[in-house]
Amino acid sequence: MAKIKLYYLLVISIILASCKDSNKKEDQVSNIPIYKDIPYQQDYSIKYNLTNDEQISKAYMDRNGVIQILSDKGILRTHDGQFLYPGALVEDKTYRTLTDKNINGFTLYKDQFVYLDDKAVLSNAWAGNLYLSHGLPNAKYLAGGENFDFLISDGKTLEFLSYDKSPWTIEINDKVLALLYDSQNKIFWILGTQSISSFDPAKNKFNTIPQEEELTAFTLFKGKLILGTSNGYFKINTTTGKREGNIRNQLPVNNITAINIINECLWFGSPQGAFKLRSDGKFDYYYGKRWLPSNNIKHISQGKDGSVLIVTDAGLGKIVFKNMTLYDKAQYYEKQVRDRHIRLGLNASLVDMDNGNIDSGRLSDSDNDGLWTSMYLAGQVFRYAVTQSEEALQNCRESMEAMERLFNINPVQGFPSRSFERSGYIEKLSDPERWQHSTDPKWDWKATTSSDEVIGHMFTYGVMAELMENDLKDHAIILMDTLMSHIVSNDLYMVDFDGKPTTWGKWNPDYVNERPKMVGDRKINSSNIIAMLQTAYHFTGKEKYKKKAFDLMTKHGYLENLMRPMNEIATAPSDADDWSKMLSESWNHSDDEMYFLGYWGLYNYALNDTLKEKYKKSIIDHWEAERPEKDGAWNIMTAITGTSTFDLDEAIWYLKQHPLDLITWDIKNSHRKDIEFISPNFREQTIKEVLPPDERRIQRHNGNMFKLDKIGSDGTEEYSAGDIWLLPYWMGRYIGVISEPQ
Repeated sequence: MAKIKLYYLLVISIILASCKDSNKKEDQVSNIPIYKDIPYQQDYSIKYNLTNDEQISKAYMDRNGVIQILSDKGILRTHDGQFLYPGALVEDKTYRTLTDKNINGFTLYKDQFVYLDDKAVLSNAWAGNLYLSHGLPNAKYLAGGENFDFLISDGKTLEFLSYDKSPWTIEINDKVLALLYDSQNKIFWILGTQSISSFDPAKNKFNTIPQEEELTAFTLFKGKLILGTSNGYFKINTTTGKREGNIRNQLPVNNITAINIINECLWFGSPQGAFKLRSDGKFDYYYGKRWLPSNNIKHISQGKDGSVLIVTDAGLGKIVFKNMTLYDKAQYYEKQVRDRHIRLGLNASLVDMDNGNIDSGRLSDSDNDGLWTSMYLAGQVFRYAVTQSEEALQNCRESMEAMERLFNINPVQGFPSRSFERSGYIEKLSDPERWQHSTDPKWDWKATTSSDEVIGHMFTYGVMAELMENDLKDHAIILMDTLMSHIVSNDLYMVDFDGKPTTWGKWNPDYVNERPKMVGDRKINSSNIIAMLQTAYHFTGKEKYKKKAFDLMTKHGYLENLMRPMNEIATAPSDADDWSKMLSESWNHSDDEMYFLGYWGLYNYALNDTLKEKYKKSIIDHWEAERPEKDGAWNIMTAITGTSTFDLDEAIWYLKQHPLDLITWDIKNSHRKDIEFISPNFREQTIKEVLPPDERRIQRHNGNMFKLDKIGSDGTEEYSAGDIWLLPYWMGRYIGVISEPQ
């Protein structure tokens, strides 16, 4: 009885509070964080593929920026190549006198190329004066010393070469894998399969330190030898020759094939990609064709331009680091969208590409053309509000025209189509059974519109109506009224051309409250319909929308539904109906997208201040559940509530870490030893900490950010940045949590 009294008291308080004016935009709190948009390092890859059957082993860049690659058929060089447009490795014919030499070794010395053939160590630098004859015709390893001194090896014998000293040779009881010069101690280091040896040329002193592990690669770093094995790496003090610490084998891949120091960071190669040790002890992982021609790493070196040269068995990957602001990145993505992701004004994906070739793809229709376009359009409205850009305004007009056509291309009043296309192609479109012929014989349209499309529409129309002071504002208000009139007049259903509700366009209490309380659809449908009704009332002033919203909240429990804490959302009980069980098999990330798009209208256009405070509580509760995903859009959307604790750092991390390359390359992370796995759970979170966007599959905000692998679409599709990146960036600029470029 007490609970019933409390419930009615709540209802009365809501109705009384509705008299208050809550339509004013809430001022942001004074301590809300702001990211200053200063330049950061954005990485991307330029790939050079092998065109023949050469075996390549090393690559270096000289002081002039020229890249050469050692192959079993001589010296190669890079040809062409730029971001998104791979180049090739071709025979280097620059010096005719090198083409007929048997070059088996190659290094960089004083930023110049030095070669090792069957007779000598030589170079074309220094006017060709470097020429040191040797007695190891099968030599393939070399390292340069202090004053044009060199140590070479054929894998068994070492020979020291110098203009000032007599040659020195020794055979070792191990297989030589690599040579290094230690300028601090003025000695050479020799890597064997199970030993580390040193050679002091001043004293002709040779010393060997046996090792238990099977060694694979090494480098020098701050007075330490970093030694790679098939099961991690460890350190040896170069002064004492003693090991420091234990072997580190919680790496992305423990089988080390290459090591180097680049820009004061340790880089590693493996048979499954390359990775860099960060200052925080974690790793940046470079896997797949987003970064490399193949994952089998042979050699890593530093380019004079700050790039990283990674030799694979299929070619060379050049990782480039460019100073950019988020605004610079936004400009790149704006061009990406306009160049190849606008289909009839809709925001679309590029599909059927040949191995990442963006010029080979075609624009595709999708179930969610209206949703993806809504999200892109909202981003452009925010952009226009911030910059007054004429280009942004034209983008808004073009996409808005497409959004309007979703309504008028079908015969159902107030019903937005999923998509539209020229006639004659239905059998080639996705889900051909959902397509219908328009009254215009030149066009077809896609039926069965779902709730995620509808909330996308209402989100965008609300943003446009609030921020535009031109004819687009009027168009937005007309469309939101048209859409919501359809829903309200059809008893809170989306009714298709056949007179039946669509599968997912259902907000009626008979449907919503039929679901058990822990089933997410009960909460999401309640949250979305209240947000949409509030938006329609706010801009049209029509009482029917306000009345319906209060009716749902006070008589049908929709306020209770939408306020239900996220920790209560779970699988349906065993005695639930099959539909509810299907809906709650696991966490639905498309629902998250719908929630947060709806929060714009739920919070900003709350019918009174009491409700606004309740909505804020619900939004932050949902955000707390989403925090582990570090989604930029959800963090920034939460900032509309004025809270100062919305993880701005994580939102910026999301924006910075997204790759410039939005192609669906195959991705694999499930083998990694540096990530902490957790037990299976309802949210399908597989690891303790989410991976950066450039290490996981390309996906929209409606995907599970914890999916580790994506195999089977290698280079066949490019996603649009319009909804993935531009929406959160420009929303952040408009809200004021991201500054203009500094």
